[in-house]
Amino acid sequence: MIAPRRFLPSVSSLLALEAVDRLGSATLAAGELALTHSAISRQLKHLEDQIGVTLFERAGRSLVLTPAGRDYAATARGYLQDLARASLKIRAAGARMSLNLAVLPAFGTHWLLPRLKRFSEAHPEMAVNVSTRLAPFDFGHEAFDAAVHFGVQDWQGVEYLELMRERVIPAGAPTLLPDGPLRAEEILSFPLLHLESRPGAWEEWFSRRRVPVDRLSGMLFDQFAHMSEAAALGFGLALLPSFLFEAEAKRGRLVAAVEDYDALEAGYYLVWPKSRALSRPLGMLLDWLTTEGRK
Repeated sequence: MIAPRRFLPSVSSLLALEAVDRLGSATLAAGELALTHSAISRQLKHLEDQIGVTLFERAGRSLVLTPAGRDYAATARGYLQDLARASLKIRAAGARMSLNLAVLPAFGTHWLLPRLKRFSEAHPEMAVNVSTRLAPFDFGHEAFDAAVHFGVQDWQGVEYLELMRERVIPAGAPTLLPDGPLRAEEILSFPLLHLESRPGAWEEWFSRRRVPVDRLSGMLFDQFAHMSEAAALGFGLALLPSFLFEAEAKRGRLVAAVEDYDALEAGYYLVWPKSRALSRPLGMLLDWLTTEGRK
């Protein structure tokens, strides 16, 4: 239910408040919004009267936001950004149905996007919007229909569709591995590249081969794309998922450091909230992924 209208300020008033807070001056806010200084003052006064809380104070000819005004401006900024994003999405979709997905960057680039291309060709009436998210989030506070999740089925309150299980392989530049695959013990003589979101990945890889290691060090990256690029440039060996290694191997930029992939328990899932009725666009994507998308 929408709040009573008396609690809903105009967008123009919120724009004035946000601009004064961000720019630190009513004069600068007036210039950005193509209004006069007095018009900005009137917008703020109207907003203050409507809310019933002092939002600004006069310091000579200047307007200074109170702590309450600054807090309200921060909230207004989030609302205005959400409204702008919603307007952009509906403008991009036009009359088509839209589907909003949160994806992991490397998986999205190398596995999901090629399949979304085929899905879009099969369903031209659908507009799929893709945003990157590295950290977990709450579906209740993010306007996504579904998201890609890596790991096990530990995201509470969601449904799961498994997309693929993780397979990893150590890889490096051809110049770093001119003699082909190595024994696990030999890999320890190379610089090893690490990913922030996969702590202990190398230690686990060596443990599966019964090679004792302790506190492996090396360059640290926050995204697979950067780590893969560093490996291709010869910085060291990276433990990469199959979809990323195979893409770079086809380009001749990486070669495998061992013979075989390691299959892990973790996997990639499409997840969506149980608390919402399944929308038609999401249902169409789930049906397509189940029948066509894994090819």
